[in-house]
Amino acid sequence: MYCKDADRRGSHEHERFDFLGYTFRPRRSKNRHGKYFINFTPAVSDTAGKAMRREIRRWRLNVRSDKTLGDLARMFNSVVQGWINYYGRFYKSGLYPTLRHINDYLVRWARRKYKRLSRHARRARQFLASVARREPGLFAHWQWVRP
Repeated sequence: MYCKDADRRGSHEHERFDFLGYTFRPRRSKNRHGKYFINFTPAVSDTAGKAMRREIRRWRLNVRSDKTLGDLARMFNSVVQGWINYYGRFYKSGLYPTLRHINDYLVRWARRKYKRLSRHARRARQFLASVARREPGLFAHWQWVRP
């Protein structure tokens, strides 16, 4: 395995590997002086991201129109917080697409639950954004990715 970074600039066949749900590969990092450089760091792997999104699909958030946002938050916050704690430790931005995926499902939930939003995706997003402004701690992932 060749750990390519700012000091090792060569090119080899194997420059990345997956381990414990993380992909280790060269990524852009910032040093303590604010300068960017290439560093060999971990982030959530593609397979782990796909597994998390598959789990989100299995929750079927969008068809639970009998539940309130508070109910949904109580049902799924512990799992999402666990993902954030584990995968958000290194290179947080690698987790953002998965967290946005949850917001997309919440928009679909709002469109199904509220008749006035059923044909208006933008209004549903605005509705969720207003809830997030009023109650930023309702969903665990709203600390990082707002709707």
